[in-house]
Amino acid sequence: MENIVWENLPFGYFKTDYNIRCNYRNGKWGELEITSSEYISVHMAATALHYGQEAFEGLKAYMGKDGKIRLFRWEENARRMGRSADGIQMAKVPDELFHQAVLKAVQLNKKFVPPYGTGASLYIRPLLFGTGAEVGVKAAKEYMFMVFVTPVGPYFKEGFKPVDIMISRDHDRAAPLGTGNIKVGGNYAASLVSLDIAHHSGYGTALYLDAREKKYIDECGPANFFGIRNNTYITPESKSILPSITNMSLVELAKDLGLKVERRPVPIEELEQFEEVGACGTAAVITPIRKIFDPSTNKVYSYCRDNQPGPISVKLYNKLIAIQYGDEPDTHGWITFVE
Repeated sequence: MENIVWENLPFGYFKTDYNIRCNYRNGKWGELEITSSEYISVHMAATALHYGQEAFEGLKAYMGKDGKIRLFRWEENARRMGRSADGIQMAKVPDELFHQAVLKAVQLNKKFVPPYGTGASLYIRPLLFGTGAEVGVKAAKEYMFMVFVTPVGPYFKEGFKPVDIMISRDHDRAAPLGTGNIKVGGNYAASLVSLDIAHHSGYGTALYLDAREKKYIDECGPANFFGIRNNTYITPESKSILPSITNMSLVELAKDLGLKVERRPVPIEELEQFEEVGACGTAAVITPIRKIFDPSTNKVYSYCRDNQPGPISVKLYNKLIAIQYGDEPDTHGWITFVE
């Protein structure tokens, strides 16, 4: 593509040629539609606008050295969107419809898949929302599912380099029995103030604690948290944490590398004991954490000797990236090729 410096792409929106849409009406899904429009016409009383009936996913397509385009674990994204739909009473998108829409969106925008070796990828955003008009608080009868794509660089401009984060005690991302374990827009809206505070204080993101007791580590900004100690990969377990597909994958790779894995409540005091800590998700893959600041106590937890990511984080990151780009065998069956 002309005029795109792939190596300098930010993680942001970049216009591509086509997106895919499908409407749910009269109790069934219609046919996939292709459009070049970046805009959607919806009723002013659509439930997405008033009652938050909206869910989304994020996955990526990668160009391999062999010239083949790979999708990473799209099935898990489809399943998670199904759980999100159930969680806020939307029509579920069948897995095969999800698959076909993602494939078509990538195929039609193939020229926007960043070349191998640039460090960039094609971000894929499936979106499901209520289009039906309701004034009372109730689920819509009509929905739209769409998929658009955009080439992106690293989520954090530093790339795979350590960042500093700040504990947020004054804001909760999600309630314990609320929507924290599904991928709906309200969770992210609830995080915006605390993220803004963290950014203005000079930190990359906010670290949330459990909403009930403020004793346990929850999410790390828009990502899952993990810590490494005594050859063990430790990640929080909670009903308010989104099940990250990247984290699921890192758990399996950690086992492949001979690490023990613990998914359990992680008390905040345990931050002192970790040898490495990081955030993980589709957008950033792994973001190593250099230090964590607790503004309530002025305590600083420091990691990353000589400002370098820890050795296990490096191994996990390199292993996952190598599978995604096709540089190492996909022994877990995570890759789907885009023909």
